[in-house]
Amino acid sequence: MSAQMAATSESPRMISLGFDPEPWPAGTHMCMIYNDDAERRSVIAKFMQSGLDAHEVVSYFVDTLTPEELKKSLGEEGVAFPDEPDGGQFRVLPAQEAYCPDGTFNVESMLGKRLENYQRIIREGYVGARVTGEMSWVTKGLPGSAALIEYEARLNTAEVRAVPTTGICQYDARIFDGAMLYDILSVHPMMIVHGQVVRNPFYVEAEEFLANLARRSGS
Repeated sequence: MSAQMAATSESPRMISLGFDPEPWPAGTHMCMIYNDDAERRSVIAKFMQSGLDAHEVVSYFVDTLTPEELKKSLGEEGVAFPDEPDGGQFRVLPAQEAYCPDGTFNVESMLGKRLENYQRIIREGYVGARVTGEMSWVTKGLPGSAALIEYEARLNTAEVRAVPTTGICQYDARIFDGAMLYDILSVHPMMIVHGQVVRNPFYVEAEEFLANLARRSGS
C-alpha cells in the first residue's frame, strides 16, 4: 500500500521518515522486528534526524543502554542533536520510566499522556512529534506489562489516530517468542523490512483485534 493510500480523507501532514524514500502520513504506527543491530541503529538514526530537521519533537525510550550511551551511539550514526538542554526538541528517557512511571504499566494513563504531550508540543511551536521505543522492557515482568498488546492495538483506533504521533516500536526477535511476535505483527499496520516501510499483511483491524483479545482473556 502506498503512503497516499494510507492517508485519511482529512489529508494528514506528509513527512519524511529519513530512511524510506517515500513520504508517509504523520502518525504512522510501525514496528521493526529485528535481529540485525547495525541495521536497526541506521534506520532509527535516520528516523530521529529527519524529525529533528522537520522541527518535530523527537523522543527515544531506551532500554538496552543508558541515555548517555544512547546519545553517543546516535551521534556516531550521524545524528546532530539540537544545541539545547535535553527535554527540548530531543527527549530521551529510560523505557521503564516512560512506560511505567510509577512501576506499573497502565493503558489509559499512557493514552492520556500521549494526548497531553502532543498538545503541549504543538503549543510550544513544534510541527509534530515522533517517538521510538525499545520494547525489551516488557520482558521484565513489570505489573501491567501484559496489557502492552492492548495498548498497541488501541493506538490504531480512530480516536487515538487523531493524535498524529509517528512511532516505531522496536522489537528484538531474539528475545520474544513466536506467539508474542505474532501478536506484535497483528497490531502494527506498517512494518519496516530491510530499511523500507511496507504494509503489514498480518495486521488485524483494531476493533477486531481488541474483541478477540477480550475473548481470549475471558472478559
